[in-house]
Amino acid sequence: MAEFDVVVLGAGSAGESIANNLAAGGRRVALVEANRVGGDCPYVACIPSKSMLRSAQVRALVRRAPELGASGAPPAIDDDSTAFRAAVSRRDRLSHERDDVGAARDVVQHGAALLRGTGRATGPGRVDVDGSEHRWSHLVVATGSSPKLPSVDGLDSVDVWTSDQALSSPDRPRSLLILGGGAVGCELAQIYTRFGVGVTLLESSEHLAPAEDAALGTALAEVLRADGVDVRTGVTACSARSIARGARVTLDDGSTVEAERVLVATGRSPNVDGIGLDRLGITADSSGISTDRSGRVTGQTNVWAAGDVTGVAPYTHTANYQARLITTNLLGGDAVADYRAVPRVIYTVPPVAAVGMTATEAQEAGIDVRTASVGLDTTARSATDGAAEGCLVLHADVSRRVLVGAAAIGAHADEWLGEATLAIRAEIPLAVLTDVIHAFPTFSEAFEPALRELAGAQS
Repeated sequence: MAEFDVVVLGAGSAGESIANNLAAGGRRVALVEANRVGGDCPYVACIPSKSMLRSAQVRALVRRAPELGASGAPPAIDDDSTAFRAAVSRRDRLSHERDDVGAARDVVQHGAALLRGTGRATGPGRVDVDGSEHRWSHLVVATGSSPKLPSVDGLDSVDVWTSDQALSSPDRPRSLLILGGGAVGCELAQIYTRFGVGVTLLESSEHLAPAEDAALGTALAEVLRADGVDVRTGVTACSARSIARGARVTLDDGSTVEAERVLVATGRSPNVDGIGLDRLGITADSSGISTDRSGRVTGQTNVWAAGDVTGVAPYTHTANYQARLITTNLLGGDAVADYRAVPRVIYTVPPVAAVGMTATEAQEAGIDVRTASVGLDTTARSATDGAAEGCLVLHADVSRRVLVGAAAIGAHADEWLGEATLAIRAEIPLAVLTDVIHAFPTFSEAFEPALRELAGAQS
């Protein structure tokens, strides 16, 4: 029986970071993982999806070469199937061929013990890893999440992908039906349609990106439709059955969609079953494990949680933030979390980016909110880049004279919206923000008229 200062369950982004940094800080650490060190992000999520999006983006740009003055005539490019194989080859290379040998070696080199297997708490201070018991002074739960399958009659009888399969398979189906118009569904829709796949995208809410302001979802739908995606909102899949050419799905409006492959992108569920939480007196719900601002599990002293399993802004950058927080505290610090300004991005082209509250969330919180918006076509950069579509939306607390939310769709919005992230996190006064000088010509100039409008609003 081995004894450790800290046992970490799960070697995703959060768990790997915590184990490496605590071990480097002199703590005796065990990292428990049954699958890959690094979690989903490097192998079947963030890195492969952004790689494929980039390949699809460049392919689309090449087609625009005459329009953008890069060629006097349309350049010759490979057919869709050949190009898709090239994109997949690059995707797999950047994803280390889904092999975690390098990440596993790094954990050991940092001084942590890597225990391959499934970890389960058996009581305070004890954990079982596939039949071997170990002792801990602190336990960190970082078990991540898994794709959530919707309740659709007959769905289990058809050929279904989750994003994990889509981003690791070399297959390019002739047609694809995607269930779910959030970040994953929209990104995959753009990837496949730009490589010649017939894509239908279903979202049960009235607009895509249902967690964001409606204007962004509406604009994103227009972008995807221009790419060739059949976007349908306000509809739900009711039943599915296998047919010779793939699957036939019946919707609640009575229509049917046929596709060679069905891809489910309807969210994820925290991995809380079978890890022994009940043995520690911890109850998790469908959102995950509740934690306090230090990263401790609510009601616990020596149990911590980080990453998707907490249900707090389930993004890799949130997991990394929580990892830094918990590492600091386990090394004797006193760090507390602040989640007011966690960025949210859909990496389509153009991307959708948001941070802070939506207008609805601000109103529900009792804030005297004012909203200002501006089209990116007002910037000179939109003309020089040939990127006219897009808008910026800002939400301000009029009584406190600070921004509480921001969102945008437009070229490079995932980068330049960082100005709003800092403004919200630091509560920079509107009077200061309106005095900021933006380089010309940039898309960030769109902040200036929107901020001046909000600064002139009176409570």
